[in-house]
Amino acid sequence: MTDWSSAPHRRFNPLTGAWVLVSPHRSQRPWLGQTELATPVFMPAHDPTCHLCPGNTRASGEVNPPYDGPFVFDNDFAALLPDTPEGGTGEDELFRAETESGICRVVCFSPRHDLTLARMGVADIERVVRTWMEQSAELGARDDIVSVQIFENRGAVMGCSNPHPHGQIWASRRLPNQPALEDARQSAYYARHGRPLLFDYLERELAIGQRVVHENDRFAVLVPFWALWPFETMILPKRRLAGFDEFDAADPAALAEALSAITVRYDNLFRTSFPYSMGFHQKPLDGAAHPGWQLHAHFYPPLLRSATVKKFMVGFEMLGSPQRDITPEAAAERLRSLSSVHWLD
Repeated sequence: MTDWSSAPHRRFNPLTGAWVLVSPHRSQRPWLGQTELATPVFMPAHDPTCHLCPGNTRASGEVNPPYDGPFVFDNDFAALLPDTPEGGTGEDELFRAETESGICRVVCFSPRHDLTLARMGVADIERVVRTWMEQSAELGARDDIVSVQIFENRGAVMGCSNPHPHGQIWASRRLPNQPALEDARQSAYYARHGRPLLFDYLERELAIGQRVVHENDRFAVLVPFWALWPFETMILPKRRLAGFDEFDAADPAALAEALSAITVRYDNLFRTSFPYSMGFHQKPLDGAAHPGWQLHAHFYPPLLRSATVKKFMVGFEMLGSPQRDITPEAAAERLRSLSSVHWLD
């Protein structure tokens, strides 16, 4: 029987149809390459130069209100615009383009400049979850919106331009690439089995237990079998739940607790304010039935072996297929063993 903990092998991602190469024997290789500056841990509660703090003026000239909870506004530098006219190059096989419209918003999680999800209380994170629900419902009700992508870029190493705790929502007329891939794969699986792919997948993972990092009565946090990034995780609901519009009264608090559990463990891993890109994939909001869909969150953190050494997707990863050194099982064990209390508390 193959020892997956030491032998080079590849794993299949049923959500995208892609493969990832796993090379556990490379995990101890020496590193003399680029290092990053550690993310600052201590910041002021209010920064007068921050464009997102309450009462401050943004780059657009708009003044933020004295908000005391989540604050949402239309992005001053939006990538999508709602009034973009229809147009394109038609069906040209080699030079095909089409206009895209949508709405981009910023969600400030807290008025406190010095907090992150990992440093916020569960009750305050729940307010953020409820804001995501409200925004998803409002945007998804529009006739010109099919996809509502909720995400957060955390840390300068992930391209975040402002350390104030915030995320973004990009709502678009068409499904972006990754949700479209997942839509096709989940729909095909449902057509074959009559059950959602990620519902069956989580059932198997909970039975195995090896890659589960944390769970409560409604959500589980795990390192996916096919993880690309060293400490990549997913949050999955334990019941059939395709989008934010299907939440019941207890779901927001349970999701907030799961978000707190994984972000605290990330910070504890290297005792730093852990960078990542995180986002939720939910069913297309086109009014159609999507029985194969399960809501889920992806966490893609870049750090590999310390607060200053990140994983690079280069060379073979760009030209062949992604590759990782530590196994998902080893990553899950490290995260699972960490305290659920933040190292600064």
